[in-house]
Amino acid sequence: MALKLNQLILGTLALSTLGLAACQAKSDTPAASDASNKSVVVATAGDIKPFSYEEEGELTGYDIEVIKAASQYIDGYDISFKTTAWESIFVGMDSGKFQLAANNLSYTDERAAKYLYSYPIATNPLVLVVAKDSDIKSLEDIGGKTTQDDTGTSTAKLVEDWNAEHGDNPSIIEYSGEDVAKRLLDLSNAEFDYLVFDKISVETIVQQNGYDFEIIELETGSNPNNYIVFSDDSQDLQKQFNEAVLKLYEDGTLEKLSQDYLGGSYLPDKNELN
Repeated sequence: MALKLNQLILGTLALSTLGLAACQAKSDTPAASDASNKSVVVATAGDIKPFSYEEEGELTGYDIEVIKAASQYIDGYDISFKTTAWESIFVGMDSGKFQLAANNLSYTDERAAKYLYSYPIATNPLVLVVAKDSDIKSLEDIGGKTTQDDTGTSTAKLVEDWNAEHGDNPSIIEYSGEDVAKRLLDLSNAEFDYLVFDKISVETIVQQNGYDFEIIELETGSNPNNYIVFSDDSQDLQKQFNEAVLKLYEDGTLEKLSQDYLGGSYLPDKNELN
């Protein structure tokens, strides 16, 4: 009787061992597949609603959700997100810490010389924001007036370029480092005279806070589109992302994300996706 019991126990242990080995082999398969992917990190400041922001502790926004939607068509990469200070985004790209940047980024020749641009994922013209009773009606009126901005932005460069052409009466730029929501609050409190920023972000924050501003769309002649930016060694990832954006454009996903996050249809013309 004892012999049969020992044989039964040994048989059970053997079956259990085989079952465990089978489970381990099965679970190892996807792990090996995942390990073959290249890990890439998207850098974002996470403070520029509606493009990149945190909601209930989760990072979301138009740029973020476009990348998430595009990732289903991208092979060979594990994409994650990292919030960081604005001034650290391109420093991190240069050091190899980040491979993508998503922060309502516009086109500049300086960036294009160092990084790769995606197809445009939205169109987002610049606006001039002033108090209702301001005597500023256009860019031609900003001489001697004060604005707030951050270093390295396309909006700061616009004012800097304007100053270069109007050296006799330049505008004053306070490089505050504040996010746009805080800058609009400061503008409403008359701490400076005007703000140049993108239309979608301004209209979103103005609506949320009930500010009474004059919002003037600018004809700057510059590219008004919004992009994802890639490190210069990410050609394959950029190519796959662009192909994915075209699919999202064609199947209506990009339009839906624009409506959900930007509050309207802000897609570029399809002929710009080439």
